[in-house]
Amino acid sequence: MRTECYNEYCAAAKTVREKVFMEEQGFSYDYDEIDEIAVHMVMFDGDTPVAACRIFAGDKPDVYILGRLAVKKAYRSRGIGSALLKEAKAQAKKLGAKKLILHSQMQAQDFYAKNGFAAYGEIEYEEDCPHIWMQTEL
Repeated sequence: MRTECYNEYCAAAKTVREKVFMEEQGFSYDYDEIDEIAVHMVMFDGDTPVAACRIFAGDKPDVYILGRLAVKKAYRSRGIGSALLKEAKAQAKKLGAKKLILHSQMQAQDFYAKNGFAAYGEIEYEEDCPHIWMQTEL
């Protein structure tokens, strides 16, 4: 497996996100203006994109936001999500982040907790799906 980072919108990340968030989970739309400014990270199995996420600067200069972490179903439970998260943390740190935050689906909260994130705040809903903010120090 290899990981590649992009500083512009990444077509490979789009295919992973469409498969996971739109087709599998039923979200109606997964793209926004942040895609134009985010660093997109993609993991490949050969030439096939299998996992993706994005990071971007938050409101504070030392806080970055991780979003849209997705792993195709056939590649789950292999440590790929954790490996991608580790790379995202390293990339955010290189960019000057001291803290990384994310808005986790409640179903993924344990995954992020196992990878060093702690929940904070209230549960919020995006397209009827419960989410919670999580954070980790870098």
